[in-house]
Amino acid sequence: MRSLNLYGEQDIRFEESRDPVIESGDDVIIKVKSVGICGSDISRYKKLGPYVEGMTFGHEFSGEVTAVGDNAIGFKKGDCVTGCPAFYCGKCESCQKGELARCENLHVIGAWRPGSYAEYVKLPAENVIHLPDNVDYDTAAMVEPSSVVAHGFYKTSIQPGAEVAIMGCGSIGLLAVQWAKIFGAKKVYAIDIDNTKLEVAGEVGADVLINSMEKPPHEQIAEHTDGKGVDLAVESAGSPITSAQVFALPKKGGEVVFMGIPYADINIERFYFERIVRNELRVLGSWNAISSPFPGKEWTSSVHYMSTGQINVQPMISHRLKLEEGPETFDNLINRKGNYVKVLFHPEEG
Repeated sequence: MRSLNLYGEQDIRFEESRDPVIESGDDVIIKVKSVGICGSDISRYKKLGPYVEGMTFGHEFSGEVTAVGDNAIGFKKGDCVTGCPAFYCGKCESCQKGELARCENLHVIGAWRPGSYAEYVKLPAENVIHLPDNVDYDTAAMVEPSSVVAHGFYKTSIQPGAEVAIMGCGSIGLLAVQWAKIFGAKKVYAIDIDNTKLEVAGEVGADVLINSMEKPPHEQIAEHTDGKGVDLAVESAGSPITSAQVFALPKKGGEVVFMGIPYADINIERFYFERIVRNELRVLGSWNAISSPFPGKEWTSSVHYMSTGQINVQPMISHRLKLEEGPETFDNLINRKGNYVKVLFHPEEG
């Protein structure tokens, strides 16, 4: 089968790999219809992380079941599905307490197990999720990032009528705009330095668009909130700069939830750090997308709100490409060539 395999730093190759086969009774083999590039994929491509040389990359996907093991109850050939790419050990202290996202041995496909930048992918039945008829494959390829965002929102104490600021309008931020509305936000502020991404944020429901290159974001937020700030600020850019700036956005007693992953040291100016203390902020970290019972309500909720149209990913998709375009696309992304928002591959095209 055609696949994209990672061999080293900035070395991803389009090549033939072996088709997956049923080896266990709970195996489900899926023909990948749509698979997305995650921000973590780009970071791993640039700097590496846990991986096996030559491993098939990728983990955000949807597709059609082509084969099932004898114990894969509830699945049959032809089912339209998506998959949770995460694996937990079930044995560590966190797993024993049902805190699966905190598993000591948490990993996703594309690292130690073959991923979904391929024509086919294999998962255990418990990782596979049925899709309703009105959720298309491109939308379903984004159930995983949507679940990441939902996982973070479920940690907060946001109430209907809240005001929410989303810092960073990549895929996670654009989904956060929509999840804020689902959780009842009356006003959502989208913050970025890229006007193209801000335009998309407006399309998916942001009420106020803020370009932080024009004026510090906390000053712009203050102008819209009578100097008070927002109830909840979401850091979804993963930038060392925004990871400090976000502390100046909430009101006294407000919350910050970190969903972005910074890949550099964070140096926080006194002004921003003091906002945590003086405003008695509640600061939350959010990791991965799974909870108990596995894979968690994040996944069922994401599929539900995609089926109702309350999560609309179509404006976010900037590119639909063939797998063979993968190496060039990754190079373009890290070198900032082109106007990318969300990139999807369609492996069966080629």
